[in-house]
Order: sequence, then structure tokens, then C-alpha cells
Amino acid sequence: MTVRLGDIIDVLDEAYPPALAQSWDSVGLVCGDPAEPVDSVTVAVDATAEVVATVPDRGLLLAHHPLLLRGVDSVAVDTAKGALIHSLIRTGRALFTAHTNADSAAPGVSDALAETLGLQVCEVLSPAPAGPALDKWVVFVPAENAETVRAAMFAAGAGQIGDYSQCSWSAPGTGQFLPHDGAAPAIGTVGTVEHVAEDRVEMVAPVGRRAAVYAALRGAHPYEEPAYDVIALQTPPGDVGLGRVATLPSPEPLPAFVARVRAALPATSWGVRAGGDPATMVTRVAVCGGSGDSLLGAVAAAGVQAYVTADLRHHPADEHRRVCDVALVDVAHWASEQPWCGQAAELLRAHFGAALPVTVSQVRTDPWNIEGDCP
Repeated sequence: MTVRLGDIIDVLDEAYPPALAQSWDSVGLVCGDPAEPVDSVTVAVDATAEVVATVPDRGLLLAHHPLLLRGVDSVAVDTAKGALIHSLIRTGRALFTAHTNADSAAPGVSDALAETLGLQVCEVLSPAPAGPALDKWVVFVPAENAETVRAAMFAAGAGQIGDYSQCSWSAPGTGQFLPHDGAAPAIGTVGTVEHVAEDRVEMVAPVGRRAAVYAALRGAHPYEEPAYDVIALQTPPGDVGLGRVATLPSPEPLPAFVARVRAALPATSWGVRAGGDPATMVTRVAVCGGSGDSLLGAVAAAGVQAYVTADLRHHPADEHRRVCDVALVDVAHWASEQPWCGQAAELLRAHFGAALPVTVSQVRTDPWNIEGDCP
């Protein structure tokens, strides 16, 4: 059985949907031809020169962190990252990235971290919206013109709910208005109060279609000044997102829980550091693989006793400790995300079996490599 790069991408995109990636992120295929066969996959947190050197010819490197994240105007071979790209392309190797989409997916990076720590995931710490951001449009229009306005708004992208289109709701009523000097009313006369049989028409539309829907409404509505409301809807949370809330098999004192974290994760010069009341009994924990101090607000509201993440900065940690009794357990960024490599490898093994050898890179890509107490 020949496995094409495109076949692998299909599996990865289903497991880690690109739509879950943060707007600033860069995920997906970096180099490689989806139509070409792939002989093996190597999974790593980072695409470093040392990792790339272990990837066989015609192999795929699946990396968590993007190699080309910020603006790039050159991949010349005399640049560090350009040299890696050239090395991969020359030998028929490909590079694919699953970053914040893998962070938010279920299962994803934080699920792998929780599993490594021996925790049972019970909910998402910071859920992503279950669907696109929507507006609710409410338009008041003479009954005889309601269908024309409705059709124009549908054509502009409104009225779509899941697999259904042209969705709307209407109710009859009576509109009232008094035209003043300078008005050019489509119905009624200046200086006279007018009462008109109108329909209240409601429908939803993506926020990104707001300008188009507004233009369609104005173009189809007979009134000089149509009456309408635009209400930004609160999108319900979904079952994916950043971080996880999990439970321990049995309560543990905070020092024992910190020891659990240290024993479960790969050893690093960063180590494991914690802040909190040593007498705290830990039963419910928040975890977030990678940099997690942006989620401290969600952690404070999650009903947990401890939070395991990476890259906690002094001031956010200090502010958290002043107002919240949730203990902080700070680990190395690489160590918190390395368990995902095994998760991704098992995903591909389960799908392709013996047809596609999958290896988790043993190269340590943590940038910190010297202990503070070394001579």
C-alpha cells in the first residue's frame, strides 16, 4: 500500500482541524507535494536541524511548532530556516505543522498532557465557540415588500443555520411614523402620522457578512429610512478549546502532586516549580500544554486547586497568587507539549498501520540545556 502525503494530511486535518488554529498562527503543509508518496513519519515538537537530520529521505516531519510563523521574505539556503527547507526539499522530505489547532482539538495537546500526568479529563478549560460568530437581524418592512427584502438578505449570506438555508421568522404588526420637512416617504405624506401593516422579519447572518447584508437590506427595502436592529449573538461554547480541567484518581497534597508532575514529564534544566499552600489537597486540576498564563482568569473560575502549564511570567503569576488560591505548577514549554507527539503518532499508526512507519523523535528540542548548579 502506497501512502501519499495528501492521505496523511487528510487524517491530520480531520483530527486537528485547521479552523481551530488561532488567527495569528501558521499551520498545515510547509513543504512537500501532497501527490507524492511518503515512506515514514517523524513526530517532534520543533523542526530543528537535529530533528530534521533524523528524518529519512521521502519522510514527513510532523512538527507542533511552526518553522515559519512570522513574516518571511526569504528561505535562502544561507539562513538557518532556509537551509532546513532546502535540505528537506532536496531529499523529497515534507514538513507539516499542527500547532494551535492541535492545542484546541479534542483530543489534543492538553489531553495528552493530562493523560501523561495520570489525570481524567472532564471538561474544556477555555471552550472555543461551537460555531461562527453570528448577528441576528430584525427588519420591519411593509408586508407586501417582506418577501423581496427577505430574498435579498438571503442572497447576501443571511439565513443559513447548519445545513439549512433561507431560514427566517416573521410576525405581523403595525408600524408608525411621522415624516418631517425634507423627508421623501415611500408611503404617507409629510406632516401626517402614518400607520402601516408591517412584518417583523428576523434571521441570522455571519458577522463577516454584516456589510453585505446591510447593503442588500437597504437596496431592497422601500423605505427611505428602514427600521432594523442588528444584535450580536453569544455563540455557545463547544467541546474543543484551550486547556482542560481534569481530576486525580484520589486527593493528593500539593507537594505530592508537584512530585507527580516532575516524575511524569521529561526532565529539563527548567525543571518543575510551583507556588501555593503546601497544605492544599489537590483533587481537581487545570492543565494547558504550552504557554498558559493567558488562561489564568479561566483557571480562577474553574473550581480547581492547581494549574499545570508552561512559561508563567512573574507579574501574571504574582497577580494570580494575590487574588486566587489556585496553586501554580510551571513546567518547561517543550516538556508540556512532548506528550502530544505520542498522541499524534498513535493517531497515524491506527489509521495506516504497517503501511506507514511512525516514529516519535528522541531529540530533545528544549532550548534550555544547562543546569544552574553546573560547575
